[in-house]
Amino acid sequence: MKSSDTSPPFKVRRSKIHGTGVFAARDIKKGARISEYVGDRISHAEADRRYADKADDDNHTFLFTVDNRIVIDGGIGGNDAKYINHSCDPNCETVIDARRVFIEAIRDIKKGDELGYDYLIERDDSDPPDVDVIWACRCGSPKCRGTMLLPRKPKRKKSKKAAKKKVVRTKQKSSGRKLARESSAVRSKLVTKTKTKTKTKTKTKAKTKAKSGAKAKTKKKGGGTTRRAR
Repeated sequence: MKSSDTSPPFKVRRSKIHGTGVFAARDIKKGARISEYVGDRISHAEADRRYADKADDDNHTFLFTVDNRIVIDGGIGGNDAKYINHSCDPNCETVIDARRVFIEAIRDIKKGDELGYDYLIERDDSDPPDVDVIWACRCGSPKCRGTMLLPRKPKRKKSKKAAKKKVVRTKQKSSGRKLARESSAVRSKLVTKTKTKTKTKTKTKAKTKAKSGAKAKTKKKGGGTTRRAR
């Protein structure tokens, strides 16, 4: 006789990693869909307004980016999935399916193990020098990068040849165009000053699964994760 246990496969309790954590209440198989990340579905502008007074050194957030339009605020109307901690060597990942966010196991998880996924929080040019300390990770994994933030992107070096060509093109186009460039620069500064900062973790992969006779369904694996409130 098959088990009719429909209770959540996890329990919430204190975590050694950070505050409250989520732990497997029974063995969980790789590929299992553990929970949906739910909460108040709002715009990025509303997320910024809602947490405008949040301290810069506060790394506590329940915001989760779905796409460039929707953010889920798990702090309002959310469930226990909001307590899943970050891990640099996770046993779970987030999957965006039809603009809904799900947590799935990426390997077999033993009863009692803490669940975790990589938050994939992006960096920003306006970050303070101690941003890695503010967003420090304590997952304890040998693969721990020490921070919940993504590694810094290496700056691309331009070849001398490419730089030379750029200078030549600038000289050719400079006649009668200076005023237009200055006006564009002024507009750019105005836009920059008024633009709302948004934090997204959008390193996503589109994965398409086609089932026999069924229409193809698009999923984003490991995408849209936790968003920093600014």
